[in-house]
Amino acid sequence: MRTVGLSLGLALLCLLRAKAENFGAAGLDTSKIAGKWHITALASDSEGYLRKKDELKMATASIAVLGEGNLKVSFAIPTPEGCKKRESIYKETGVPGEYYSSEGGKKTARVVDTDGKTYAVIFVSRVKDGKTLHMLRLYSRTQQVSPKIIALFKKLAREKSFTDEMITMLPSQEECSLDEA
Repeated sequence: MRTVGLSLGLALLCLLRAKAENFGAAGLDTSKIAGKWHITALASDSEGYLRKKDELKMATASIAVLGEGNLKVSFAIPTPEGCKKRESIYKETGVPGEYYSSEGGKKTARVVDTDGKTYAVIFVSRVKDGKTLHMLRLYSRTQQVSPKIIALFKKLAREKSFTDEMITMLPSQEECSLDEA
């Protein structure tokens, strides 16, 4: 019985590794995701997000690669109160394409898919007040995203059990950028 359990565990590990390779996150070259990005779409199961999703606009992010493979992510987020700037350090977890931050709650971010040039799809899990919240984000180098990438994002969101009501494409905005925040 112990051997069967170990075999199943190893098979699952191999399957997860193969799945990560299919999504383009295994062997991720972090230098390719460094730089400026626009967060052009979101999917989330957070009640707060669902209440306010129609008010959200496109945010800007900048990713810098630090020593030891860690990432510094800076955000400029438009809100009704003005442009808010946030910064977080994400550390590698040991899983290819996965990073962890304890700032503002325990967060795990995993690169689900990327071409390394024009888009990246990132899945974030966050524990806040004892609840685990999930969000899928579409990062794009430009504010306009091709229909093919939008369709890919929606497909990946549905695979993560997000419904159409949980998915939103964010309208572009010019009033909030990393330079002005």
